[in-house]
Amino acid sequence: MLKLTVYIPEPALEKVKAALFEAGAGRSGLYDRCCWLVKGEGQFRPLPGSEPAIGKIGETAHVDEYKLETLLPAELAADVEAAIRRAHPYEEPAYDFIELYQVRNDDAKATLPASTAQ
Repeated sequence: MLKLTVYIPEPALEKVKAALFEAGAGRSGLYDRCCWLVKGEGQFRPLPGSEPAIGKIGETAHVDEYKLETLLPAELAADVEAAIRRAHPYEEPAYDFIELYQVRNDDAKATLPASTAQ
């Protein structure tokens, strides 16, 4: 199981979320479209040769962004990464995958899909 963190400019939030969920991210037991969001401010400075979707080359841009966290089975990482690159407006979207260690809970009411069970 992986946890994905991705930073998304506010106007693109729904488009990126839809792409992530369609690629298989955001499932937890008998729930889907699961994620955690927090709003913040990102900053970056486009360097010569870049093609920024927001901002100007050589100037630091400040952007209202959301930090989105969600879960996915490790075998879907390539599909989810491709979905980010297709849907995200940034030339270099900021994201990471972290491998999670999960303790089996035999008392849980819902189980993970067979593809994610360990």
